[in-house]
Amino acid sequence: MPVQHDRPVDRRVRVQGRPVNTYPALAPEAGRGSVRRVTVVGEEVLNRPCREVTEFGNPELSALIDDMFLTMYVADGAGLAANQVGIDLRLFVYDCPDDHGVRHVGHLINPVLELPDPGSRRLLDDFEGCLSVPGAAISVPRTDRAVARGFDKDGNPLVIEGMGYFARCLQHETDHLVGHTYLDRLSKRDRKDALRQMEDRRDDVFAQRALKATSLAR
Repeated sequence: MPVQHDRPVDRRVRVQGRPVNTYPALAPEAGRGSVRRVTVVGEEVLNRPCREVTEFGNPELSALIDDMFLTMYVADGAGLAANQVGIDLRLFVYDCPDDHGVRHVGHLINPVLELPDPGSRRLLDDFEGCLSVPGAAISVPRTDRAVARGFDKDGNPLVIEGMGYFARCLQHETDHLVGHTYLDRLSKRDRKDALRQMEDRRDDVFAQRALKATSLAR
């Protein structure tokens, strides 16, 4: 899910759901990571449910998270799921503001999403994009609140609460892990529009990513 640059961000930061006093512009994981290729809509790995993570606390899982953070930043993203780098595991990373400007940073493994009851649910229409649908953005209705329960890389339980744009991010990334993109939530006309946008803009997006990868590698 791409960053929306008009979102307010203040100095409050929550890492893995907990407030911290200070935090760098890029998550420390990115400094240990390598850039991976971002998969594009139409690739099979994006269309099937991902596998549960069953082994925690190992170097391979930590390295994947490091790579995903750096890849997310290179692609100017607010969230990235593992199948977007070709790995079919139930895992995503995020660095996303909510509608109050609070920055949320972390990763979540084997997430289970909880949405408000239909009677108290409020849907917000807002433009949404996807790093795997490069260059496209279109309005998608999402609930304004969401809770995601899962684990960190060491197997510790996590409960991550989101409001506004961060709630949208949690829903978007969890969709990926069941084999869906936001295109699956669109009408046929809007889906065709999004794919047309992607065809028109993808080369520019890829060029921007290449430049950013070079700058972050310095």
